[in-house]
Amino acid sequence: MNDVVNTPSDNKDGWFNENELYKCVHCGFCLQSCPTYLGTGLETESPRGRIALMKAVNEGRIEIDSGVLRHWDLCIQCRACESVCPSGVPYGTLIETVMEKVQTKRKMSFLSKILFDVTLKHIIPSQKLLQLTSTLLLVYIKSGLQKVVRFTNLLAIFPPSVKNLDSKAPSFNGKSFRSDGRVYHSKTATKERICLLSGCIMPIVQGDQMRSAVQVLNRNGFEVYVPQDQVCCGAINSHVGDTERARNLARKNIDAFSEELDTPIVTVSAGCGARMKEYHHLLKDDDLYAEKALHFESRVVDVHEILDNVAEVRPGGEIEKKITYQDSCHLSNAQGIRRQPRDLIKCIKGVEFVEMPGSEICCGAGGTYMITEPEMSDKVLSTKIARIRDMGADIVATANPGCFMQLESGVKREGLNVEIKYVTDLLSEAYMKEK
Repeated sequence: MNDVVNTPSDNKDGWFNENELYKCVHCGFCLQSCPTYLGTGLETESPRGRIALMKAVNEGRIEIDSGVLRHWDLCIQCRACESVCPSGVPYGTLIETVMEKVQTKRKMSFLSKILFDVTLKHIIPSQKLLQLTSTLLLVYIKSGLQKVVRFTNLLAIFPPSVKNLDSKAPSFNGKSFRSDGRVYHSKTATKERICLLSGCIMPIVQGDQMRSAVQVLNRNGFEVYVPQDQVCCGAINSHVGDTERARNLARKNIDAFSEELDTPIVTVSAGCGARMKEYHHLLKDDDLYAEKALHFESRVVDVHEILDNVAEVRPGGEIEKKITYQDSCHLSNAQGIRRQPRDLIKCIKGVEFVEMPGSEICCGAGGTYMITEPEMSDKVLSTKIARIRDMGADIVATANPGCFMQLESGVKREGLNVEIKYVTDLLSEAYMKEK
């Protein structure tokens, strides 16, 4: 790239931590890991291209217009660039800073703004409203209203994101998982007691999968405590630049899990784990919570990590299926967890495990990205689904609800006879088949 400044500016009122921003030397190692660059071939849709725009804005060389904003918005925030960057550029932090700062510059229709505010301000932070949403969603699907709405194209009167959300809705039976302060006891109780972060999306639309994860943890000797006052981890808010609300959610979770100060906090969603392992960054300027955040995140462990350390995890039951694994970006890139999910799948008898070509490349979900940027999201997904089809896999395992919904919508759209499951679903199934 031409005219790129690689030294910190004299603009001391800039948005960024310049020590982080100017780590990027524009070497290009990130290009082949970036799904939007691979999908477009455009430099401006690559990490170094977006950072070049950040530098130009920081130095006062360009103003933020709709074009600049568009390049930043098209970033999926998969953080694959961080995994390959030789300079250690904290791209995830930089792009979240951008999302926060451009909030006031973003133009939204009145209805879009209402839906955005209601969802982020009221529904996601509230367990009661999330449960109500679960009930309404079940009525919407089971009553046949969803079919009528789709047939009549009624959603056309709403912002496009609403129609996109409906198209990505997962299989749903209404059996939610509640964060009600319950302790799920293990029959063996040979391991430590753990706390479980249930999150906001999985308990509502994937209650059965949450219960499978609890069963697997119980089966391996862990007592599972689900704190009642926990809330959403704040990842969704952070990704869209709603940083102050993300901080408030982080504080609530730190308080909710504080009664058992040394108990591990297990996450079954990659996005939640990645966010909570970075609470210190979110709250570093909070005198009351900065130290608490450091201690909190030291307790956070992904379910695949904790099961990987259990010698007797291997089930006795068999699953005679051809299974592949799609890396969830916020597990592999943000947390560096790649081997453990694969090893857990391979330990199941009868499984034919096949590595997916390009499994490290994002599926295009990106949290709310698959709703707000459907064209690019579906373009990235199409490449992934083509590889799944060519492999002939029976099951694709993954580790994040966004990835699950994205992949499930993709295989349904293409008419593939492929199941999407979590690794813990597979382990639970194999345990139930034990003689």
